[in-house]
Amino acid sequence: MSVWLPSAPCTPGTCLERTGPVTALPRAVGRLLAVTALLLAGIALLPVGRLIPAGAVRWWCRAVVRASGVRVRVSGAAVPTGGVLLVANHISWLDIPLLAAVRPARMLAKSEIRRWPVAGWLTARSGAMFIERDRLRALPDTVARIADALRGGAAVAVFPEGSTWCGRAQGHFRRAVFQAALDAGVPVQPVRLRYRVSGGEASTAPAFIGDDSLLASVWRVVSARGLVAEVGVPEPVAPGCHTDRRALAATAQAQVWGEHTAARHPAEPYGESDSFPAQAARDVVRPRRRRRRPPLLVPQPPGVSARVR
Repeated sequence: MSVWLPSAPCTPGTCLERTGPVTALPRAVGRLLAVTALLLAGIALLPVGRLIPAGAVRWWCRAVVRASGVRVRVSGAAVPTGGVLLVANHISWLDIPLLAAVRPARMLAKSEIRRWPVAGWLTARSGAMFIERDRLRALPDTVARIADALRGGAAVAVFPEGSTWCGRAQGHFRRAVFQAALDAGVPVQPVRLRYRVSGGEASTAPAFIGDDSLLASVWRVVSARGLVAEVGVPEPVAPGCHTDRRALAATAQAQVWGEHTAARHPAEPYGESDSFPAQAARDVVRPRRRRRRPPLLVPQPPGVSARVR
């Protein structure tokens, strides 16, 4: 395990709690079947996915979320056309269709997903790009591939926190992916994701964190009652507003956090280097090596060898 690998302190045991009523079992099973049917329809259309209009893709993504029993509220600015880097906070597996409901985009996914049964194949066929999070030396190539896609007019969706959080706490944005937007000269579109119950209280039920299983997370969602997904779309950050990725990431992070009152954890102890990318691999913090103390010689009377203590 790399010390640079992004992680979050959120775990199912400490963060997940029910904040609303539970729906009846037959309805929960019906929702699960509806979501499965929509996913199977999407799988069947993958070979011709690039020919499907963006409006139809957005409708399908909203239908997946709505079929799971979650209402969707989208507010804010219009997402720019052409190449754009979409960045959002990461809480749930629902984040992916919600982002696509705003604008269909190529996802940046962790390389481990590629090895998942079925899901890995589907993710790859959807046009996703993969990042090897535990190999810092592979980061420049990943950033270059993202920049090429952005120059070609594609939208690329990224979760810069690098890991899922429970929704009541959030992680700091990693800066490397913002270099791709700077290199390609495209805008950055922040997207704010929140999950609440109908009464307005924040809900952690949709969170997919720690060693939680996908099936357990899906069941919590379909069995909950009154879940609402709020998608806020602030004004995009135009190209040229910032000349370095540190400032660009800070601006996008501030727009995603907004007035949210969730706990803001300090930055993780192992982060990225400022001088990207050549210095990056050398700046990973390594464990300090323990220095060996020289042996202590105990003085002895003449004719007796010194003892080592």
